[in-house]
Amino acid sequence: MFRRSLALGAVGDPPSPPWRPPLWARPFASRLGCGGGQGFRQVVFSFTMFGDLFEEDDSSVSHNQYGKGKKLKTKAVEPPPPREFTNLSGIRNQGGTCYLNSLLQTLHFTPEFREALFSLGPEELGSLEDKDKPDAKVRIIPLELQRLFAQLLLLDQEAASTADLTDSFGWTSNEEEKSKPDVNLKDLQNEEEIDDPLMILKTILLQEESNLIPVDQLGQKLLKKIGISWNKKYRKQYGPLRKFLQLHSQTFLLSSDESTVRLLKNSSLQAEPDFQRNDQQIFKTLPSESPGFNGRTSCPHWFDINDSKVQPIKEKDIQQQFQGKESAYMLFYRKSQLQRPPEARGNPRYRVPHHLLSEMDATNIELQTKRAECDSTENNFELHLHLGPHYHFFNGALHPVGSQTESVWDLTFDKRKTLGDLRQSIFQLLEFWEGDMVLSVAKLLPAGLHVYQTLDGDSLTLSEIELADGEDIFVWNGVEVGGIQIPTGSDCEPLLLNVLHLATSSEGEKCQQLIEFPHVFPSNAEVGTVFTSLAIPGGVVLINNTESIGEKNWTTIPKVDLKKTFREQGLRNGSSILIRDSNHDNSLLTKQEKWITSMNEIDWLQVKNLCELESEEEQVRISATVNTVVFDIRIKAIQELKLMKELAENSCLRPIDRNGKLLCPVPDNYTLKEAGLKMGSSLGLCPGRAPTSSQLFLFFAVGSDVQPGTEMEIIVEETLSVRDCLKIMLEKSGLLGDAWHLRKMDWCYEAGEPLCDEDATLKELTICSGDTLLLIEGKLPPLGFLTVPIWWYQPQHPSGHWKSHQDRRNCTPSQGGIWRAISAQGAPGDAHAEVSLHYLGDIDISEDATLMELKSQAMTLPSFSEFVIPSPAFLRAWTVESKRPSRLLRADQQQLKEYKLGRRTEICLEPLQKEENLGPQDVLLRTQMRLPGERAYALPMDMVWDAVRGWTAGSLRQRVADFYSLPVEKIEIAKYFPEKFEWLPISSWNQQITKRKKKKKQDNLQGAPYHLKDGDTIGVKNLLAEDDDDFSTVTDDIGKEKQKQLALGKRKSQEALRVQSSHVFSGAETPARPRGPEASLSIHVGSFR
Repeated sequence: MFRRSLALGAVGDPPSPPWRPPLWARPFASRLGCGGGQGFRQVVFSFTMFGDLFEEDDSSVSHNQYGKGKKLKTKAVEPPPPREFTNLSGIRNQGGTCYLNSLLQTLHFTPEFREALFSLGPEELGSLEDKDKPDAKVRIIPLELQRLFAQLLLLDQEAASTADLTDSFGWTSNEEEKSKPDVNLKDLQNEEEIDDPLMILKTILLQEESNLIPVDQLGQKLLKKIGISWNKKYRKQYGPLRKFLQLHSQTFLLSSDESTVRLLKNSSLQAEPDFQRNDQQIFKTLPSESPGFNGRTSCPHWFDINDSKVQPIKEKDIQQQFQGKESAYMLFYRKSQLQRPPEARGNPRYRVPHHLLSEMDATNIELQTKRAECDSTENNFELHLHLGPHYHFFNGALHPVGSQTESVWDLTFDKRKTLGDLRQSIFQLLEFWEGDMVLSVAKLLPAGLHVYQTLDGDSLTLSEIELADGEDIFVWNGVEVGGIQIPTGSDCEPLLLNVLHLATSSEGEKCQQLIEFPHVFPSNAEVGTVFTSLAIPGGVVLINNTESIGEKNWTTIPKVDLKKTFREQGLRNGSSILIRDSNHDNSLLTKQEKWITSMNEIDWLQVKNLCELESEEEQVRISATVNTVVFDIRIKAIQELKLMKELAENSCLRPIDRNGKLLCPVPDNYTLKEAGLKMGSSLGLCPGRAPTSSQLFLFFAVGSDVQPGTEMEIIVEETLSVRDCLKIMLEKSGLLGDAWHLRKMDWCYEAGEPLCDEDATLKELTICSGDTLLLIEGKLPPLGFLTVPIWWYQPQHPSGHWKSHQDRRNCTPSQGGIWRAISAQGAPGDAHAEVSLHYLGDIDISEDATLMELKSQAMTLPSFSEFVIPSPAFLRAWTVESKRPSRLLRADQQQLKEYKLGRRTEICLEPLQKEENLGPQDVLLRTQMRLPGERAYALPMDMVWDAVRGWTAGSLRQRVADFYSLPVEKIEIAKYFPEKFEWLPISSWNQQITKRKKKKKQDNLQGAPYHLKDGDTIGVKNLLAEDDDDFSTVTDDIGKEKQKQLALGKRKSQEALRVQSSHVFSGAETPARPRGPEASLSIHVGSFR
């Protein structure tokens, strides 16, 4: 039983580690000879340790493809990243190949073995070009191993691939299928792993080119692999697929518009137990071994090789990481007297065969070219330059004088360059330009082109200015266009409005004809200016800024409101204005209003034939008013469709929504107004009677994955009980058994709270016609009982006494196995701050039971037997929210119902070193001491703070100082916000001097901006060791940069959507309904601590 971490000693190192290995570890040592016969034995030993590795295997060669040609396969979309500052190459994990990677790195860093392998030529091994020839004797495995070692030495990439090497072993992706033909998921190692969606999604992405795939295709491939969709298999437990991908941001990277997903490079395929999580190899190299740190090899260095990642590591950190931990490791000894020849020092090309040198050089050139192309693609964006001399100001906006090709130029530019560079490039393009050049952001509106803000700051990059891809830039002198001074800014944005007024006859009198024409007004102009713009003496202004049909939406503007601007009146592009003379009498006014509504009101409904009977017409229009009875419309539709009269007794009308779904039938005795039907709506004439006033028409489906159009329908009495309704739905669905319950679909189209009281009627539970009920597998607990999922919460502490001694993969979790929360999202440190949640099982318990009884019952679960806990008092309970510990449950003798636990509450249990009895004012915090001189923290330690004297900063600082035995004036503390990757220093507000005479409000860390609660991370800095005010870590910098890139991508996508919506909106006949004014809302939430 070996840990995948390898501690390799270098030349001159002692043959044993400076710390004692665990008792259950099985280290082995191989001492290699040097010089003369010993050197020969060393080569033979290196070969024989592989068994029949170098034997011919003709049977496997013909069935596999091994590296066609000599060119290394590189990603077409995005080339692999170059080596980092260590100048060492890692090895990518194919999924479960971390042990192999460790062994390969070990052999690679053994120059005697590596160079002996390189010394074998075509005479001994053959050539890869001849592998497909029937009579050729080609030893594929050593040839691929030579290529891999050459890549590790010479290829400028972060990590090499072992795909060709493992293919030469005969390892194929369908091995599992061959051994287990009844399992759909071919790439997983056992059937239990199918329950882990993280494993399945990783497997799918690893098979895709560049590990990138659209999210929609990911769902389809998942269905193809396991034979069931995401919604049916996992949505109940993990939520929607995109939400699951977002919650596992340490593994998956969603694009800004959430349309594609990429597997992060350092993600491992297997869901491994704790003691196998760090797939690391620790190497110490000398100047003769490798040109690490970019060739600066003045002294030896230790390196931490974690699959693809290679980072320097200090010797004390190695001891701290492995000392006293249950970790197996393999020792590989090399004789200290072995000396490297002078020509090999700092020369990675030493003894590498000539053909491999040529291949690596050619591949490096290809990689450089592809990286340059990728860099150009990622950083170049397109700008649309609108040239001022080719525009004129007309009807409130800018319009091109000539053709579009003359007035608009497309320019591709590097967004990393400055605004000054952009201006200079445009100067060079426009040779005819004279005078000043001003660049302004513009936007195409329905009225024309409008200029917004001017771009300033020539030293700023285009990324810092936040220019979007496809941005419109207006190039002008900043003053006028065609001799006309143009308005700029969002305040005077032009609005394209539809103006209606009565036409004038040839005699100058108003006639009974309404004319309509478009007109542009500045959004900051007064509404009263409409008379001046249209040369109308005066009158009454009516506005219509909604898109509803069939209603009187015209509103008269009072005379006092004519001085308000068009924007203040809520007018937008496409809104309508009616101008009516003020001298018309009431009769004419009535006639005008009727006339106006007749232009917009639709007085018909459309009825489609859905009775599966042939008719001359598929659909007909039926004239109606809001007071028409549904029965009359149905009979008239049957007559006009020329259907059988028998349908009059056995048919109904059902509304059709915009997606084509048939809604609940409309009772015959309802009017259109009572049924909520608008004119112009579509109805379906369907067989079957509509429900009566005492009946309910319900949709129902099996499971929480409801695909459109798959719902079944049923009509039941509203006095029917939930139990009887469940039986009817099960019978209609063809399902057997009683282990089912009903849930009502909520407004998010997800399974809501269960209908617990099975004896209650549907009417009592406010079930209405048109609701959707879901048949969910699993029997509900009796009233007064809770079904609580229990999880095991194992944080890493300085001494983990309750660590499991079993392989957690042997457990069979029924709800998804292990959750992992990487430190980048939950803790400021590195891997030592990692948190795991391990599913144990469900327990049914009464709401009257105490917390202690819940812990005791959880200890009886079969999965709990792998942990050794003396008593329930050695367990700490948390609620689980968003797959993380959330609220601490204290007071073991308190009843569960007093905690106000919902039916969806899940609880995790954390092991303790000693019994704990937290009071109501005790606060449990995770404290971490800052390591001097490093941007990192020590392992977290639990600290209990008695806040009985108040949640003040001074009290907390004093408690932390006492906890670490430091003077209070020599520490600084800060709270960590993992969602922002930020530290907020906690200072004593009471010590601040204020000039106000009013009594200063006492600081409370429970409120803004700290919102301190149980489980929060507090960073501690010892000012005796360092006095800077920086609490951040390298992980925080990486997290912030990722958030910045995501925000930038989101901003670009939103800008693109706004530009697209403006074009769509310009072609719409009516504008969207305006939003009502926002109102403040205060909610008082009591404390449940």
